[in-house]
Amino acid sequence: MARKQAFPGESGVVDDDRDGLDEGPSKSELKRQDRELRALGAELVELPPAELEALDLPEKLLDAVVACRRITAHGARLRQEMYIAKVMRNVDVEPIRVALARRSDKDRQRVRHEHGLERWRERLLADEPEAWTEIAHKVAPDTLQQLRSLARQARAELAASRPPAASRQLFRRLREALENAEI
Repeated sequence: MARKQAFPGESGVVDDDRDGLDEGPSKSELKRQDRELRALGAELVELPPAELEALDLPEKLLDAVVACRRITAHGARLRQEMYIAKVMRNVDVEPIRVALARRSDKDRQRVRHEHGLERWRERLLADEPEAWTEIAHKVAPDTLQQLRSLARQARAELAASRPPAASRQLFRRLREALENAEI
């Protein structure tokens, strides 16, 4: 039931029934949403051009992101990021979030794979017999021979305090040999 309240100096009665009104999100919630959109927009600005085009963004948003890349002045860049967030209010951002999450998952997998290759290289340079046995089951015999040769060269370079050219080559050969293998 609505409460009727009279204000001093007024002859009328004001209906104070606000239950039926949808006030929408609070000011704090709107600010949080805007910060999230700005962060998402900043991620879009940092994407390589090919990946940005693959997202199939609306033209207005794509133009704003491309313009932001050209801006070098700090204040102007912040204003452009706020503009990108404003444009994104009218765009369904969920597909963009999903695409960026998928991209970051791929990056994490790639980094994990690279770290696994580095561990293999360290084990081979330490000349662990178990490591050579394990790698022999994962690579072809001719590749194994190349890996042994590169490991010997890398150990010799390390002992002579020379630049690690063979160690880098060993890493590249391991990457090629274990490209699709579980590390």
